Amino acid sequence: MDYSKRYNEWLLFDDATKQELLKITDEKELEDRFYKDLEFGTGGLRGIMGAGPNRMNQYTVAKATFGLAEYLSDRFEGEKHVAIAYDSRRNSRAFAECTAQVLAAKGIIAHLFRDITPTPVLSFAVRYLHCCAGVVITASHNPKEYNGYKVYDEHGCQLVPALANKVIARVNAVTDLRAVPRLDFEVAKSSGLVRFISPDVLDAFLAAVKTQSLYAESRDIKVVYTPLHGTGNIPVRRILADYDVSVVPEQEKPDGDFSTVRSPNPEERDALTLALEQARREKADLVLGTDPDCDRVGIAVRHNGDYVQLTGNQVGALLADFILRFKKDSLHDGATLVKTIVTNDLGANIGRKYGLQIVETLTGFKYIGEQITKFEQSGDRYFVFGYEESYGYLAGTHARDKDAVVASMLICEMTAFHKANGRTLVDALQALFDAYGYYLDALDSITLKGKYGAVRIRSIMQAFREAGSAAFDGVREVLDYSTGIGDLPKENVLKFYFEDDSWLAVRPSGTEPKLKIYYSVRASEKDAAQERLDALRRMIHEEIGE
Repeated sequence: MDYSKRYNEWLLFDDATKQELLKITDEKELEDRFYKDLEFGTGGLRGIMGAGPNRMNQYTVAKATFGLAEYLSDRFEGEKHVAIAYDSRRNSRAFAECTAQVLAAKGIIAHLFRDITPTPVLSFAVRYLHCCAGVVITASHNPKEYNGYKVYDEHGCQLVPALANKVIARVNAVTDLRAVPRLDFEVAKSSGLVRFISPDVLDAFLAAVKTQSLYAESRDIKVVYTPLHGTGNIPVRRILADYDVSVVPEQEKPDGDFSTVRSPNPEERDALTLALEQARREKADLVLGTDPDCDRVGIAVRHNGDYVQLTGNQVGALLADFILRFKKDSLHDGATLVKTIVTNDLGANIGRKYGLQIVETLTGFKYIGEQITKFEQSGDRYFVFGYEESYGYLAGTHARDKDAVVASMLICEMTAFHKANGRTLVDALQALFDAYGYYLDALDSITLKGKYGAVRIRSIMQAFREAGSAAFDGVREVLDYSTGIGDLPKENVLKFYFEDDSWLAVRPSGTEPKLKIYYSVRASEKDAAQERLDALRRMIHEEIGE
């Protein structure tokens, strides 16, 4: 269908949609809104908010929910319950209510959080409330113009491809967006088809998080915390109630425009600028920053009078060492650490030293959550810790997604433990490097927006795939995950291993118009690692031409 025809159809949807569209004069903007449907993929929906089929709006949310409801009707018999949470982004509450209305119209009971809620609490709530699915309205760390829609299975794990594909088929079968039924919200409440979730659920979640505590001998650290205008403020502060915590006042309250940051992403250095300024004034030991849906956490630690920001790989390895140091006497056969294929091997090697089995998954914490359920069903392994390089960590099985609340608690305990023993986390990391080798990692994200950006990303991946081991000098092995590697689902990822055991991986982002390039180098010392990393980066950017 020609995009101009679809544009004219959308002018008939409602007056607000019509007025928004009539104000657009940029032809490329109109083409981008209408040349395709916003895809419901294995990560659900995520896109820029606005009118049009390639945007996040009430109609695309209703379409996704109707497809989900049809899938749930196929899979489950009897009364069905779905938990719904939302973050602080613009329209999140409205999209959550729209989700509840469509479910109610299909006779499915929607349990809705009254206030903004972290993603890991939604994951917990699905099982706690005996739901058959969960939905969270969030775009995680994306810029303010984005929102998203993530679906969780009955175990509280984000849908993996085998299940997501069934939902996708049902979503794609919806052709008339205006015909999707919605029950009036007040009618749905009065009939019991929409129910607000009790605050007791958050209390139960925090109690479950507390069971993962490992070190209580000292709380002698000063912490500066920023929720980056998101959902973490209340749960993180409650779990850290025994610590001296000061919150960045400019970023404490929910703000869907994330007005104090360029992007609310704790992976990016400038997201913690205000927190670092406050930490310097207060001489804090630790800075914590959680993203808007509070499933990821970035940190900086005071070392030699200044603040050092640690990467996700580094924090994950430090947490693995800390957790296993305290749990070593209780570990038994089947203890397992789970990480993703783009996470470096330091944490895995620490796990191996303590006798753990190591499982690698594709990128995305849903695959780590899936392993937890598999372990419980088979009984031959049990989950100790899981993490990914993009600042996501999980200890315990209360959630089946990354959890910045439990991670914040353990990071504070780890910082206090090392401080009591005369070390900073930087000192502790250096000790790991001395024992296991110096690991240096990096991520390049190349943004290529719109229809033509998507074509460019596909052409780059195809060029690397066709070149294989000849793509770069010194390649020992190429893993093409699109063909299926072992038991892993097929995914558009290429990983190049070099003769010196360094590697790089290339994949399109599943949530943004970006090509992501991951690098990992292991060397005897820092300068050698930096030299090798720089060489890898030059090599790939020459090939891409960016």
